[in-house]
Amino acid sequence: MDRRTFLKTALTGAALFPAPYEKAAAYLRGKIKITDVKCMIVRGTWDWNLIKVETDSGLYGIGEAYWGPGVKDLVLKQLKPLILGEDPLNVDKLYTLMLKNSAGAGAIAGVTMTAASGIEIALWDLAGRILDAPAVNLLGGKFRDRVRFYRTMQVVDRVEDPASWREHVARAKAEKFGWTAFKFQGDGVPPKADPEFKEPGHDPFARILTHRDIRRITKGMQIIREELGPDGDFGIEAHWRYDVRDVITLARELEPVKPMWLEDPVPPENVEAMKRVTDAVNIPICTGENLYGRGQFRPLIVQQACDVVHIDIPKSGGLLESKKIADLADLYYIWTAAHNPASPVGTIASCHAAAAMRTFRVHELAKYIDWWQDVVVHDGPIIKDGYHTITDKPGYGIELNPDVVKAHLAPGETYWG
Repeated sequence: MDRRTFLKTALTGAALFPAPYEKAAAYLRGKIKITDVKCMIVRGTWDWNLIKVETDSGLYGIGEAYWGPGVKDLVLKQLKPLILGEDPLNVDKLYTLMLKNSAGAGAIAGVTMTAASGIEIALWDLAGRILDAPAVNLLGGKFRDRVRFYRTMQVVDRVEDPASWREHVARAKAEKFGWTAFKFQGDGVPPKADPEFKEPGHDPFARILTHRDIRRITKGMQIIREELGPDGDFGIEAHWRYDVRDVITLARELEPVKPMWLEDPVPPENVEAMKRVTDAVNIPICTGENLYGRGQFRPLIVQQACDVVHIDIPKSGGLLESKKIADLADLYYIWTAAHNPASPVGTIASCHAAAAMRTFRVHELAKYIDWWQDVVVHDGPIIKDGYHTITDKPGYGIELNPDVVKAHLAPGETYWG
């Protein structure tokens, strides 16, 4: 059917089915253009940068950029002018345009990519609303209807006390979301920020693991395995704190507890060092949350320096870029997981990308606060039985809850309306 015939049919059908036909007809007439980009900061577990892209049709999309200072200024002062008046369905073009014209070569990483990612996420929501389709369908469609989650727990209160570890697991299992996977901290021993910690062998600037540290961490993880049973899935976090030899020793001691992964064992910038750890141990090594775009993930993947690529989707390039990273990893049979400190906006958007990735396995929910899921209006619970279910509603199928958002705006922020 040619454009003229389709447009005539769309306009005729609008009387019976106005919403999707009107949207399609308006788009074909070239009347949907970006008119504004807004950003507001909501103080949640972190300072969430929520983004709204508006158009002259009245349709809009919402998204979220990774938390951090300076993101809002970049969104409004540097990136917004680049996309005003543009066709919002050219999502990849606009994302590329923002990076290309905002900071030159420096735009491939850091806060600029974070800001562009948040706008990209809002554009996919907008595109779904224009085309009356879930965002996942615009990324190639669903490999899965549900996305599995793991719950990240913080450091235990008393690392030498077995009861403290058992209480920690019991709290995680008792949460109402029905978690089937978890992550526990393997880097809180010794304490990271205790000025009174004077144990021999430690230096606050060195990447040291003493024999006593390794014993304490291993004992804690053995207790977690006992509490979760032989089939329970849990990852172990290391937060890039250790050197290669010490963390290899630790990982070998952890092999009997069969964790889902050991995360970020050494600093992220040295791929060869990460590969040395990955090749030396028999538990999966997971890393990637501090990398940006395909360019930074490429050497990690090509050298097969990890077993799991851990993408923070609102930080590392948005939905499509993250899918491209996952597709590259799939060429090497490396599976994908998602790091995530986001509000429900960024979390649900990330799930649409995760559902479109062939080898995606599990998505994070980090720190939780009681009103987290109330930030958005959503059909049914956001997470149930440890999974998020992708809806068939346009875009991400969510709207902000203005009462909750207004109650938690960062100082000086105004609700965008």
